[in-house]
Amino acid sequence: MKKFLRYLGLGLLSTFLTATPGLGAQRISFYYPPFGEFYLSVNSLETFAKEGKIDKDFSFYANRANPQQLAQLRDLLQQRFNVTPTLVSQVTYSPIGEEVVQQLGKLLLTESRKNGFYAIRASLILAAADQQGLTVVNLLRKFPSNTIRVNFTEGLRIVDDLSQLIKKKDEVFASLQKEAIAQAANSTIDFSKQPDLRSPGKFRWQKKSLELNDISRNRRLPVDIYLPQAASPSTKELSSPPFPLIVISHGLASDRSTFVYLAEHLASYGFAVAVLEHPGSNAQRFQLYFAGLAGAPEPAEFINRPLDIKYLLNELQRLEKSDPTLQGKLNFQQIGAIGQSLGGYTVLTLAGANINFRQLRQDCNPNNSSFNLSLFLQCQATKLPPINYELKDDRIKVIMAINPIDSSILGKSGVSQIKIPVMLVAGSQDIFAPPVFEQIRPFTWLSDSNKYLALIENATHFSAIGEPTSQNDVLPVPSALLGPDRAAVYSYLNALSLAFMETHLLNRSEYRSYLQPSYATFISKQPLNLSILQSLSADQFNQIWNGSIPQSAKPSKPQPTPTPP
Repeated sequence: MKKFLRYLGLGLLSTFLTATPGLGAQRISFYYPPFGEFYLSVNSLETFAKEGKIDKDFSFYANRANPQQLAQLRDLLQQRFNVTPTLVSQVTYSPIGEEVVQQLGKLLLTESRKNGFYAIRASLILAAADQQGLTVVNLLRKFPSNTIRVNFTEGLRIVDDLSQLIKKKDEVFASLQKEAIAQAANSTIDFSKQPDLRSPGKFRWQKKSLELNDISRNRRLPVDIYLPQAASPSTKELSSPPFPLIVISHGLASDRSTFVYLAEHLASYGFAVAVLEHPGSNAQRFQLYFAGLAGAPEPAEFINRPLDIKYLLNELQRLEKSDPTLQGKLNFQQIGAIGQSLGGYTVLTLAGANINFRQLRQDCNPNNSSFNLSLFLQCQATKLPPINYELKDDRIKVIMAINPIDSSILGKSGVSQIKIPVMLVAGSQDIFAPPVFEQIRPFTWLSDSNKYLALIENATHFSAIGEPTSQNDVLPVPSALLGPDRAAVYSYLNALSLAFMETHLLNRSEYRSYLQPSYATFISKQPLNLSILQSLSADQFNQIWNGSIPQSAKPSKPQPTPTPP
């Protein structure tokens, strides 16, 4: 994100200002009061992109950037995005895609100074279909206007607000890290002499696959169950059937293989783990959607996902009485749930957080604008009938939410209803579920005293997700958004989820020390430094944040799609 900001100012003059002669734009125009209107030939930008040469036309702008910024700009102009025209069409014609393009259209205007929504969408599809593929240069080569007009004043405002927001986010993270380090310094525990929770446990396990069919909702739910096998005296001393049960809910466009590493780890310590797929928002659904064979995920997924978990638990209770492989193996008095991203939202609702339609109406106001990308998804819930949905499941005793989205769809009144132990996990470089809005501030809303906030510096929205397979690698995510090597994050989540479940689901006090800031310091590895906090009040958060949230940083919903001229 910081690299992006370093050349975004120049990008307003050139990144968005790329095209080539022919059918597309011939020049870029931007009005910068009080200095008037400026122009840039797209030939100059294409020459710079392809050959690295700066001609007289482009030198006026290039002289205002340093060599590193120019190199980054050239890389961006040359980068090819491997997407098909069908995928681009499906996304840009979806409700969320239209909203994103509508926002971009406020910056990139047509020659007649109208919102560039339709021109941008057409350019994206045509560029993806072109032999040269979708690049920034080729995108604007297809722009159906002789001149691209850049709303430079709005662009500068956005850059300024975004810079302030990122600075505030960094200040919050640094302050919380400092507090965690200070608390860790008071610890006298030598974790080098304690069992290493990152290492596999002593249980062997077997995987049992099921496909459940909820006829009432027309939902087929593939499920993998990891069952511990107590086969030696040493393991029997630790635990024996029935085993405590953990349910894992994946994020958007993912599947049940995403958290295999976590399921296997918990199973090796004597937990039965059920990992299901949500058919309306899993990788398979997105594959069909991107291929034009299915529609976009429905807002009803916000309801169906927690109902999937409820149905899974109902079916497991039924099968436990009739299936010999499950009989006597599952302890339904000890159930925990783990979810990531949209799965994080899922487990929060199961823990008692209700959908907050009042907050959604406020935050999804068309007149607002926001840098919180998760609002594009959360605001889809405004299309649901505003009734009180019964999503809580009292069988679930503890939850762990990784990169959850919740700020508007649940809000303070929703999150504060949770009365069971919760662990929230946040990554400092998560741009899809921004940590301050979606995890850190919501952490202050939790009312139960048994709550934990795990902060992972430099982690992204994808850092907790297992390595992709051929079946679930459906999102064209640029490598820059994946973040550093994920192995350290896997080890953190293995250890923290185990300690959290042992402490608060099984009431084993000997594991509580692993939930202290000092343990996070002990296992922390650069650049993915780990911190843990057990408390943070709203007043403390506000002191750090200082109430200085840029207007455009406040949660909101983008403008509706414009009517064709």
